[in-house]
Amino acid sequence: MFDILIYLFESYFDAESYPESDRLSAKLSAAGFEDDDIHQALAWLSGLRDLSAASYPPVINQSGSRCYTSFEEDRISAEGLRFIAFWEHNKIITPIEREMIIDRIMALGRDKLALDKVKLIALMVLWNQHDDLDPLLIEDLLTPADATQLH
Repeated sequence: MFDILIYLFESYFDAESYPESDRLSAKLSAAGFEDDDIHQALAWLSGLRDLSAASYPPVINQSGSRCYTSFEEDRISAEGLRFIAFWEHNKIITPIEREMIIDRIMALGRDKLALDKVKLIALMVLWNQHDDLDPLLIEDLLTPADATQLH
């Protein structure tokens, strides 16, 4: 499913520009993706499209630190939790965007989601919420966690 998300991000300039589900399913199938992955991705994307900042109480933006439930800690790797906390602390994402990212991670139903997958989920949420994303932000989110830096 993650390959489909990357494919969509690379293929469509705007999150709203990819076609409706039936046409998108046919395009993904023609691109060689498996039916199960397509179905899972389309269901996940439907939930993503439904996310709206208005769905969350504005008081979240004035709240203190986020405490995670044991269920959330089971679903998100320690590296993923640190990544989310770092981005929020440095005001790269808002607390509401943090909650949207967590919502989409939890919707996957997978345990200990690795950092690179958490980054991809964050990219998809931000792509869905913003008209334009900073290219450096995109590069950071798409760079594998274990990539060596050349300096």
